[in-house]
Amino acid sequence: MTKKKEHILVIVESPAKSKTIKKILGNSYDIEASYGHIRDFPPKVLGFDVQHDFAPTFEVIPEKKAIVKKLNELAQKADKVYLASDPDREGEAIAWHVRQVINVPDEKVFRIEFNEITPKAVMYAVEHSRQIDMQRVKAQQTRQILDRLVGYKISPVLWEKMRNYHLSAGRVQSVALRMICEREEEIKAFKPVEYWTITADLLKNKSKITAELAKYKDKKIDIKNKEEADKITEYLKEKNRIFNISKITTRNTQRKPTAPFITSTLQREASTKLGYGVSKTMQIAQKLYEGIDIGSDGPVGLITYMRTDSVRISDDAQSAAKEFITSNFGEKYYPKTPNNYVKKSKNVQDAHEAIRPSYINRTPESIKKYLTNEQYNLYKLIWSKFVASQMEKASVKNTTVDITAGDCLFKAGTSKIIFDGYLKIYDDNEEKIEPSVFPDLKENDELKLKEIQPKQHFTSPPPRYTEASLVKALEEHGIGRPSTYAPIISKIQQKNYVEKTDKALAPTMLGMTLCKQLVEYFKDIMNYKFTANMETKLDEIAENKLKWNEVIRDFYTPFIETVSEAKQNMQKVLIESDTLCPNCGSKMVVRTSRFGTQFLGCSKYPECKTMLPLDKDGQTIEQNKETDEKCEKCNSPMIQKTGPYGPYLECTNENCKHRKRIIKTTGVKCPKCENGEIIFKKSKYGKVFFGCSNYPKCDFVSWYEPVNEKCPECGNILVKKITKKYKKLECSNKDCSFSKEMEE
Repeated sequence: MTKKKEHILVIVESPAKSKTIKKILGNSYDIEASYGHIRDFPPKVLGFDVQHDFAPTFEVIPEKKAIVKKLNELAQKADKVYLASDPDREGEAIAWHVRQVINVPDEKVFRIEFNEITPKAVMYAVEHSRQIDMQRVKAQQTRQILDRLVGYKISPVLWEKMRNYHLSAGRVQSVALRMICEREEEIKAFKPVEYWTITADLLKNKSKITAELAKYKDKKIDIKNKEEADKITEYLKEKNRIFNISKITTRNTQRKPTAPFITSTLQREASTKLGYGVSKTMQIAQKLYEGIDIGSDGPVGLITYMRTDSVRISDDAQSAAKEFITSNFGEKYYPKTPNNYVKKSKNVQDAHEAIRPSYINRTPESIKKYLTNEQYNLYKLIWSKFVASQMEKASVKNTTVDITAGDCLFKAGTSKIIFDGYLKIYDDNEEKIEPSVFPDLKENDELKLKEIQPKQHFTSPPPRYTEASLVKALEEHGIGRPSTYAPIISKIQQKNYVEKTDKALAPTMLGMTLCKQLVEYFKDIMNYKFTANMETKLDEIAENKLKWNEVIRDFYTPFIETVSEAKQNMQKVLIESDTLCPNCGSKMVVRTSRFGTQFLGCSKYPECKTMLPLDKDGQTIEQNKETDEKCEKCNSPMIQKTGPYGPYLECTNENCKHRKRIIKTTGVKCPKCENGEIIFKKSKYGKVFFGCSNYPKCDFVSWYEPVNEKCPECGNILVKKITKKYKKLECSNKDCSFSKEMEE
């Protein structure tokens, strides 16, 4: 008698992942997605019982009820149910929540996890299924409870004391805000110090050497002002001054490749090299992990799991790298012993591998036609970094030339790559090694002075954090985890505590004021070490070294006392401006609308309801500005005003008061409906985008400004892509890779 084939249900988080897994497991498996979390704490209450050891209560998220019903129906028909959410604590918690809502016996339900969506990894996971790891679930729930506790207890105090500003606090994002605010204070307090450098352009047989003054009268150069610089310059320009090569030093060094990416280093490198924000990087990486349709091969998971703090790689991946490198570049490009890496920073979980390509033979170029430009760029970054991490060191010849001129010692240096090694694939050093430009020099050679160049400098303040450098700082302090960096940074921007200025993170007036109150009244919550130690305790809960409810209890009692003291002692706060109310002469104060935009309101509100809009720099926008426009209804003059949704025109006729939105157009005809024009628009978070003037009849939108030029390859319109590193015109069609440099 033929044994009946088992019917198996696999529950994943996303439908994109389900397609890739379906291709691997075949038709005897049903793959369904939970679409992320299906349960959460009840809204508007704490969601856990303080009197009963902080026991949590969870409810099905209302919009997930239909999904839960479907999962239940499929689970009851299946012989086995595999829970295949992501391989981290949050994924473990999602698996547990799914288990709680499907009404099937325990012996039918299994947990599987894989670091990459490849046939080998997925089949291994199925063959080595396990039970849900409740310690990981408890660690995740502890994080949720702590975050909920901080938000639900501190926020009401802020609402009462800073009632004009729609504020909230978060356990980790408030510490990130503190970092940004403290950096801003450093910048404001910074006093630049003057210093000078002197360089000399020297000639040997018409070949130029540029050298910098290193010592004067045997002392390291420290020129503080113009008078000192002029004195040395005049000394060097004296008629009989001889510039002589006193020493030539040659030293061979090796440059080692660095480890493959972890979450934080990927976010930093994608920001530096590609100009991608942290959230954007993670969204693209998620799609690469879950699977991309690669033509006849169908959906393929291209990278390993992208939320990791481990730099290790599997033996299989290391063997595949060795074969690829030796086959494509030769034996000399592979080291005598494989490169292994150890991460030494704080709180490394080491749960899974570093981020690497799932299939090293799928080179970026070989699959480029199946990827969007952004997917290709990020995949190439990950692929190149991993391959380089397994390659031989580079050899570099460094030459330093000492040049004496009386009491002055100049130095010039250059580097030349002798063996490129891993640099053949990837250069992770911002200082590129240029080819040697020195002429043939010998000791005691005399050089001819062409020009002396004294130059004034001033010391610079520390730079504002970028998203990437903030992630690095959080990691160095042991604050947050790979899965939390992107949400932390998004949250403080959405709340208008921080705004981007030239890609740097600057605190708003609201953010600075909030931070000051939190630091003064909630010292532990805002303390870097306290927050990092809590991360360590969460790790220890996952490792069954600490009990989750004891960790919360130790936190709860002193925290509640702090909240009570803050409620009694914190004064009501208004952010006063230097502007006086144009109607009653009272001070104007900064307020925040329910949309998150800031404006000035009269401090005498509600007696005086005067409001003035603010621009992104916190400056008042001129109101009642005269224009040449005439009202289309009564022909009276119109004036320009600014409201919550931007500038508009208003009729000056008291009996008319007709209003008309000011539309800024690109002058580009809509490529979709061919009737409207592409105009500037703003999202609810204040981000500029571009859409058709015929909306809602036409729904064309673009995050990038279109131009009146069509792609020569596919005929779609081109859009501007501008970063610090380049200005390009690219095709608006994501499936087209055409791009070209923008003309100035």
